[in-house]
Amino acid sequence: MNDDASLTEEELALHIRLRGLRREHADLDAAIEALAATAVPDQLRIARLKRQKLALRDEIVKIEARILPDIIA
Repeated sequence: MNDDASLTEEELALHIRLRGLRREHADLDAAIEALAATAVPDQLRIARLKRQKLALRDEIVKIEARILPDIIA
């Protein structure tokens, strides 16, 4: 297998992972909103979900940087 083929497979894997992370990020956002809308919101659980959401965002940014690296002109 040549380098071009493995790079394509890596990029495909990154895109698939990115799609899953974005979906998970959106799910956490919906869960946070739902918890916040309850009569007595569980602030500890909301804080934990927000930390998870931030960690996912960090991973999303890292993958996006690998897919589309900055081009210095």
